Amino acid sequence: MLKSNFSEFSNRIGIELGMFFSKIPISANTWTLLSLLPAVVGFAFLIQGHMRSALALFAASALMDAIDGGVARVTGTVSNLGAYLDGMMDRIVEGLLLIGIMLHGIPNLAIGSYDTPSFLWIALLLFFGSAMVSYSRAYAVYRRVLKDDKKISKMPGILERSERLLLVFLGMLLYDFNPVYLTYAIAIAAVLSIVTVMQRMLYAIGKAEY
Repeated sequence: MLKSNFSEFSNRIGIELGMFFSKIPISANTWTLLSLLPAVVGFAFLIQGHMRSALALFAASALMDAIDGGVARVTGTVSNLGAYLDGMMDRIVEGLLLIGIMLHGIPNLAIGSYDTPSFLWIALLLFFGSAMVSYSRAYAVYRRVLKDDKKISKMPGILERSERLLLVFLGMLLYDFNPVYLTYAIAIAAVLSIVTVMQRMLYAIGKAEY
């Protein structure tokens, strides 16, 4: 939602980051690959029970993910390989985050008379959030249902990756006050991810270029 509706603002932030970090002799693709390192360490902290340290490390990984695109634009090194690596690292990092939270352990969520296990919400978020939201755009492009770059960039989504991470990070931040807040955050993100997939399917149907 933020990226598609405020593309100029997010691009400007990316350029500012790119101008600053391009002074460091590290290529954009290297920044992309390096973003995996704090995520792996953050995963280790999660399974050892250190939520705050893990949050800081995954936040650092998210920052590095923002840096790579800015560096690529500023240095004129935008490439299909870079986009591929960026997408793959995004999925891996998000997987490490959610699986790490599952292994760390969070409370189940009571809905009415049903006690839904926490891993159910994490599985839904992994599938719909990390996989299906991206797949719904990529498959529309692959099948050439959408060909116009402007239409593709305007594909809606109430919960894209940035919002998903912010919501989960907020739950992690509130974990020390009450662990169930993290369960709530993941459950909300899972539901909104399903809504996002439906939004994108309806958009692709409505804007189909056959």
